[in-house]
Amino acid sequence: MQGKRYDQRVLVLVEVRGGQRDWDEAERAFGERDWPVLASFARGEELSQGVLRADPSARMYSVEVRFFGARNRRTGRAAGWQVERLARVKRLEMYARRCEPWDRDREQLTIWWAHDIAHRPPRVAAPRPLTPMAKLRRATAVARARFTERRGCHDTGTVVTGTASEARRVSRMDLAGDSFSGFATDVRANSGRERSHIVPRREEDFHRRANRLAAWLFAMAFCAVVARQQSGVRTWVWTGAAVLCLLVAAKLAQGMYASGGRGASLVLCALVAAFILAGAFGADMGDSRGWTPVQMLSVFAVLATAGGIWLLVRRWTWSEWITCAAPLVFAAVASFVVSSGSVLHAMYADSIDLTPEDLDVAAIWQATSAVKLLGLLSFALFVPALWGIAKHVHAPFVSPVERLGVALYAVTQVAVVVMCLAGALESADDAVKDLRAAAARKTELPSYFGVEPEWTCVEPTVLAAKLSTRGGVLRAERPYVSFGEADGTVSLWDETAGKSVQMPAEQVRLVPVADGTVRCTFSYESLPKGD
Repeated sequence: MQGKRYDQRVLVLVEVRGGQRDWDEAERAFGERDWPVLASFARGEELSQGVLRADPSARMYSVEVRFFGARNRRTGRAAGWQVERLARVKRLEMYARRCEPWDRDREQLTIWWAHDIAHRPPRVAAPRPLTPMAKLRRATAVARARFTERRGCHDTGTVVTGTASEARRVSRMDLAGDSFSGFATDVRANSGRERSHIVPRREEDFHRRANRLAAWLFAMAFCAVVARQQSGVRTWVWTGAAVLCLLVAAKLAQGMYASGGRGASLVLCALVAAFILAGAFGADMGDSRGWTPVQMLSVFAVLATAGGIWLLVRRWTWSEWITCAAPLVFAAVASFVVSSGSVLHAMYADSIDLTPEDLDVAAIWQATSAVKLLGLLSFALFVPALWGIAKHVHAPFVSPVERLGVALYAVTQVAVVVMCLAGALESADDAVKDLRAAAARKTELPSYFGVEPEWTCVEPTVLAAKLSTRGGVLRAERPYVSFGEADGTVSLWDETAGKSVQMPAEQVRLVPVADGTVRCTFSYESLPKGD
């Protein structure tokens, strides 16, 4: 059976009180969570002898606690939280007396390819000094051999890791135990030549430092963008902040390796900083305006949301995700898209005294508006994303034993959802305001997710006495804002009266015009006498 996944391993000295039944229950609980028990003894005996007072009702367990999260100064405390949470769930009197994180970070060893050396010129001791021509021929042969070695022409397929001397000795080991002679081999680095003075840091340590370096570089870019849009003293303040961020990034770049490589790291840091600044200022696309602070904050929010949600989801097993979470999320999203296809259109229509049926919006535009609404509501994911990040770094207010954390999360989530719904309502409200402003100016009318209002002269095909209108009286001498025909009804917006006017489509003829300043030339006298 495959064990449970985890990030951290902490050796915890756990004390369980209560007697044999509670001890057995604690051991079963440790097994359920895949926490290995390395040792167990009575309190006051073995390791605790002379340290803790003997107590026959208490037993000590040396347990390897495994859990998700980052490695920082709160990792040991987080292991204590896990033990405390287990004690609450199992109703046991259990205490974490000592928590000692285990550092099992992996060393980054250089990769080498083994190759034979039979192609090299033999080393023969000459009885007399070589002539210049012989020296040239030998140097040419050696250079040719080295060149073909670096190209991989003589590789044996064996791969080894370690320092240069270790890799050479390991490649010559006789692992098979047969007559194969492994001594006629040498090694070459997988990418370029090894520099013995450069010692890389361990894997997780290197990644943590790289993440901090990237964060400071993007903070520098943000400060630089803000400084570009300021004036006076504020420009110099934000510029100073950008320079400070760059200096911190350079300091971090100096320590990217355990020893050596400082010059190369600083050069690479400078190149990356220049590339980020060029992208932020728009030099890569020839745009002199570049990014705005709001756009950069939006990008940061999207990245933080995606990362935080992933930190939450990765705690689930694939079986839990496939059988429970994925169907639930799919059903919720699918039902929401179906039910909200006309939500924005309904709010838009209600603001101009119409219904969604009067607008006759195509299904593709209803789906597009649903995606827009989902995009507005997706900002509500920012709270669980921050929650996931806080849990990953073992923030105290989200610990599994903090009772106020859930209440704080619920209140914050409700507040953000309300703000997102307000943003969705504001989207349709802004569109209606733009429509009314354009109608008042009698200029080109803005569209809204498939709703295409246009200036139209409305020419009745029946006499005024037979014309059936709802919402007002038709003035055929001036243009109206028309939303087209839907279910045999023509919907108009009377800008002067500030309300909608509807009539049967069979009783009028719509003639589009350029704008609202056009004078319509219709006259009832032009109608046939029979009408």
